[in-house]
Amino acid sequence: MAASAQSHDMVAIAAAAADAKGGEDLIALDVSAPLPLVDAFLLVTGRSERNVAAISDEVEDRLLEAGHKRLRREGREESRWVLLDFGDLVVHVFHEQERHFYGLERLWKDCPTIPIELPAPASAE
Repeated sequence: MAASAQSHDMVAIAAAAADAKGGEDLIALDVSAPLPLVDAFLLVTGRSERNVAAISDEVEDRLLEAGHKRLRREGREESRWVLLDFGDLVVHVFHEQERHFYGLERLWKDCPTIPIELPAPASAE
C-alpha cells in the first residue's frame, strides 16, 4: 500500500517549511508498507540546535495551520533530534551529527522515496 495523497500533501507542506528555515538534505520516505500506522517519514538536517528548533517549529506551525493535528512532539528541549508525529507523517529534524549517527536512511533503505518539489529561491535583482 502506497502513501496516501494526503500524506504527500503533508510532506510538501513540511518540506517547504523546513526549506524556508534552512533545512538541508530533505528526504521523504514512503514507509506505509512496513509500518501500518504511518505513511511517510520526512528527514531533515539542521546545522545547529537553534536551527533544528527553528525548523521543527516552522514545520509544526505550517502543518497545524493546514489543519493537521500533532499527536506527539519529542526532543524539542535538546533540539538534537526533534520528532513531530502527525499520524500519517512523522518528521525527523536532526542535528548533523545525530543524522549521521542514527542513519535512518540506511534503516529504511528498502522504502521508496517520495519526490519533494521545493519552491525556487527568489532571485535577487
